[in-house]
Amino acid sequence: MAKALFGHVGGPDPRMVSEMRRLQQRIRDLEAELIRLQAQNDALAAQTRDEAISRMQEREPALT
Repeated sequence: MAKALFGHVGGPDPRMVSEMRRLQQRIRDLEAELIRLQAQNDALAAQTRDEAISRMQEREPALT
């Protein structure tokens, strides 16, 4: 009965363990890529904001 509950004899399937490790590594790679892209996006947003502010300051005042 215990063997039936366990699913098979001989412990974990090496292919399953290998696939699990590969997927865990893929998750780590994707998380690192996400962090890198978020940092790059933040830098670009700050640069765009700074450029917009400097353009606004360079404008001549409107004649009233």
